[in-house]
Amino acid sequence: MRHVTLVLGGGSARGMAHIGVLKVLEKEGVPIDRMVGTSMGAVIGAAYSVGVSLKEMEETAYKFSLNKLLDPTMPTMGLLAGDKLEAAIRDLIDDKGFEDCKIPLAIVATNIETGEEVVYQEGELVKIVRASCSWPGIFNLVKLDGRLLCDGGIKNSVPTKIAKSLGSDYVIAADVGFCVKHARIENIFQIILQSFQITGEELNKYQAGEADVVIKVDLGDIDQAAFNRSREAVDKGMAAAEEKVMQIKKDLGIEG
Repeated sequence: MRHVTLVLGGGSARGMAHIGVLKVLEKEGVPIDRMVGTSMGAVIGAAYSVGVSLKEMEETAYKFSLNKLLDPTMPTMGLLAGDKLEAAIRDLIDDKGFEDCKIPLAIVATNIETGEEVVYQEGELVKIVRASCSWPGIFNLVKLDGRLLCDGGIKNSVPTKIAKSLGSDYVIAADVGFCVKHARIENIFQIILQSFQITGEELNKYQAGEADVVIKVDLGDIDQAAFNRSREAVDKGMAAAEEKVMQIKKDLGIEG
């Protein structure tokens, strides 16, 4: 049997589509031997790995709003303190750690001081997931193990390379893409957000393509801050996975 790794890319609110992808893979009996996540993919991957049900994830997603992350601070390392981000992650996965994962998990972050990718498979799970989600300039960064960590998507928006380096011989990548706006930019938040969209879209073009199967979710104009459209994102994630699941089952020799 092939070793299957599911890679969940970054995307903030667009990453809610990962829930839909997981719903289809679970329903169709596709085995997942390891999960690798970055940014929002780290949140969803961690929650699923420690046993949070997809129903609970959906309910949390549909009640979530951007306001729940807003804790402005003096902008020395970021516009937002990041404490509310960490609290939201803890509310979802509780105080569970890597040792509680039913599916082996790897979380990707970036060391902002050196540019190196950092892959965690042990340590403080909530803190590491927060680091993987911390957009530089927006959230205060996370100091951990002598490193200053930020969003894993800066270097690995869809971390397929990391999945293969960990020993997987069959990689499924869920790519929720980015929403590059064609509109007037009026504030610093929009500037930073748009910068991530442009960079991320370019990274995704070659990183996702390294997977054996890419579940590319067409989210249209749902942007990274549109948590109010989580239900739509989940539905689109399901639709994209349904288009690829027969191929996946064939590749893995799964009947039905």
